[in-house]
Amino acid sequence: MQEEIKTASIIFAAGMGSRMKGYKGNKTLLPLIAGLSPFEGSYPILLNILNNLPPGPKALVLNYRKQEIIESTPSLDLTYCEQPQLNGTGGALLASRGFIEKSECDRLLITMGDVPLVRSSTFNNLLEVLRDCHMAVLGFRPADKKKYGLLEIDNDSVKRIIEWKYWSQYSERDQNRLEICNSGIYAARKNELTRFLDIIERRPHRVLKERDGRMVEVEEFFITDLVELMDEEGFRTGYTIAEDEDEVIGVDDLQSLIKAQEKFRQM
Repeated sequence: MQEEIKTASIIFAAGMGSRMKGYKGNKTLLPLIAGLSPFEGSYPILLNILNNLPPGPKALVLNYRKQEIIESTPSLDLTYCEQPQLNGTGGALLASRGFIEKSECDRLLITMGDVPLVRSSTFNNLLEVLRDCHMAVLGFRPADKKKYGLLEIDNDSVKRIIEWKYWSQYSERDQNRLEICNSGIYAARKNELTRFLDIIERRPHRVLKERDGRMVEVEEFFITDLVELMDEEGFRTGYTIAEDEDEVIGVDDLQSLIKAQEKFRQM
């Protein structure tokens, strides 16, 4: 009898969503079924993500309006992990370390709380990549690469994820060569992921952010660093590709919310 492979899931839901003008709540509670306005309605983004994730323990990483989310999910058997400072996706991962270490699982699925339309089959396809790899990235091919991070791939292995501020300086030929974008959704084997958490914590980035109307330098941690760090140690990162770019649409402003609501009606 084949041994069951256990999965735990983490949803990053700590951000403020400053581009969602006119809405003060946590973005994960925005409705996918609009009512009197796009901000009013039913079936929150968070609920659809939770319904599509695979069975197993689930954690939410929280900061902004955390109590609002806790009070909205009392019966869902979730673990809440507080991210004390909004210090990047790597910071969110570090905030969930206790959940990761205590979970009796073989693999972890990590997703963003504002990407509501990812199908359960896509999550399962991402996890399947872990049969041959230590980590997996969900990619997509958009009509316009905009400012997305791009996957540098060699022999079906992701060597690193290149952020826009770097690849935008590449030649047109090299930009065209990098065609698969990063959705910000990942899977990893628990044992391999855990051993790299300390390394991530020791490698902060100094980035400029707007705070109260002025630019200040802050310390952030990037989950994307894991790909290059693992590659350096001989661990392989694979990938799978979403069916279309609308499946991985991020709800970060009113226009994208309305688009996600329209796509959800069509599903």
